[in-house]
Amino acid sequence: MRVDGASKLNGQPMRMPLRAIAVLAMIAAIGCGTTKTRLATDQLLVSDAVDQAVGDIDFGVMAGQKVYFDAQYIKNIKGVGFVNSEYIISSLRQQMAAADCRLQDAEDDADFVVEARVGTLGTNGHEIVYGVPANNSLSTAANLMPNAPSIPTIPELALAKKDAHLGAAKIAVFAYERESRRPVWQSGISRAKSTAQDFWFFGAGPFQRGSVYDGTQFAGIRIRLPRHDDDGTPTDALAVSYREQFHFPRSTVSRPMPEIATVGHEEQLPPVVLPPARAPGSEPIPRQPQPREQPTPAPQQPPPPTIDQ
Repeated sequence: MRVDGASKLNGQPMRMPLRAIAVLAMIAAIGCGTTKTRLATDQLLVSDAVDQAVGDIDFGVMAGQKVYFDAQYIKNIKGVGFVNSEYIISSLRQQMAAADCRLQDAEDDADFVVEARVGTLGTNGHEIVYGVPANNSLSTAANLMPNAPSIPTIPELALAKKDAHLGAAKIAVFAYERESRRPVWQSGISRAKSTAQDFWFFGAGPFQRGSVYDGTQFAGIRIRLPRHDDDGTPTDALAVSYREQFHFPRSTVSRPMPEIATVGHEEQLPPVVLPPARAPGSEPIPRQPQPREQPTPAPQQPPPPTIDQ
């Protein structure tokens, strides 16, 4: 005797495990990613560190002065990619021009010489696995024993994984007078670091964060997350930001003579006098001018006596 629907009831216990396995396989497959190459990221790390170090140097003390930039001590470094000496030199020249330094092509045409050097330029990184890392120690030990069966390599069983990289740059600049060679200014050591971190959670990832990324990303796609580190407090910044676009203002005042066909002229800025190199309080005491002595008038002679006739 056959009961209708018996085939459906018998198939349900088999379909439920298959559906569960399919769902688990889909969850495991979503977000599994591997970073193929890091060439662009390494270049971003180095160039971002250079941009931060140069952006922290304030050339405002040299504003309005005729300056020659001496770049003979900035050399090309092998293995850094496109971030070479030309990029660093151009970045420093841009920062100097933004501070209204009058860059000169020849040293003889300048009043001051600015010299720069680079102490650090490179990247490093580390990897952390929260779980069981992959190893082949058992397979190596089995190969040493005769007639032992081969043991496969233990795969990586990680609950979470982090791959962090860091780029660093250190730049210093100083200036001196061209003729007298007297030092007039130094920037101090400007250090900067850039970061790039990749995270994996239960095989899902990479989740990317760091100074070279625009917020948190998932496999190159930005994730919109609320920011908790911004308290609204304004930060001190230079007059012209190195990282942002800026148009320098120009004055276009028309000349009073209409017969001269001119569009306008650039406003001449007053020269900026550099502060003295002497420490405060070490200046010599100026001599006070002494008043001149007035000549004493000659005594008046009495008139000669007159004889009455």
